[in-house]
Amino acid sequence: MATRPSDFANDAGSQFLTDSFQRGLAHWNRERLEPGFPSRDWSRVFERDIKMQRLEGGFIEELRADIVDEAAQAPTDVEGFIEWFEELKNSGPGQNDSLFPWLAEQANIDEFRWFFEQEAAGEAGFDDLVAMTQVKLPVRPKLELARNYWDEMGHGTFKGMHGPMLDALVETLQVDPVIENTVWESLALANAMTAMAANRRYAWHSVGALGAIELTAPGRSQATADGLKRLGFSGKERRYFSVHAVLDIKHSIDWNREAIRPAVEEDPRRATAMAEGALIRLRCGARCFEAYRARLWG
Repeated sequence: MATRPSDFANDAGSQFLTDSFQRGLAHWNRERLEPGFPSRDWSRVFERDIKMQRLEGGFIEELRADIVDEAAQAPTDVEGFIEWFEELKNSGPGQNDSLFPWLAEQANIDEFRWFFEQEAAGEAGFDDLVAMTQVKLPVRPKLELARNYWDEMGHGTFKGMHGPMLDALVETLQVDPVIENTVWESLALANAMTAMAANRRYAWHSVGALGAIELTAPGRSQATADGLKRLGFSGKERRYFSVHAVLDIKHSIDWNREAIRPAVEEDPRRATAMAEGALIRLRCGARCFEAYRARLWG
């Protein structure tokens, strides 16, 4: 469904869906995930982290409350859930948004650069999210996430890694994807994905959210690649998006078969958790698209 402004009318009363909170959470996520060293003030940092984790939990629980009734309608039998999940590609929040045909057909270079800067700054790192999510999962889902991670890592070659492909496009477009330049909606998307992957109580939510990305990204990636081609960028320069336009189709099929299906077969409660995660991810994405359109279209 296309997103309407009224879809997010309740955001105005949120203590978490604000510029200041999302920027603070984004800075904390960057710091806590950065490899570091022991320090003498570790106990002070620990106390700070406890406070931030409590706020992060409140943020995710608010996002859950927004979609819990819809997620509860998802079937918990395997066949029914797979059908429900795959239908998100057509009717989930943010799908068929008018932003992407516009990017493909009309956006000028400055508009495109601003869009990409937001997307790059809000990128939580799919490879890291998969790596965090797979910890202690059952064997079949764990193996599927491992195969997906290996693809993200270019099968062990630098030139095939997806992260550096994104970094190369950042350099090509000469953008500065930093927290300070990013709308809070994009930061909220990255923060939500990080929260679900980093906290084990949301592990199955993360499986659903990551699966929703694989399911819905190909069309958006193709539109973005088409826009870059129209603006004169080479196949090598638009490779990040053209690769995901194709590879994520296979990833989605494999994810649904090897990660979601056996998980629900073993425990039907996981279907509801994955439904919540998928809807959280898609609804956060829809907020981004609305914010981008508001900025780009005035």
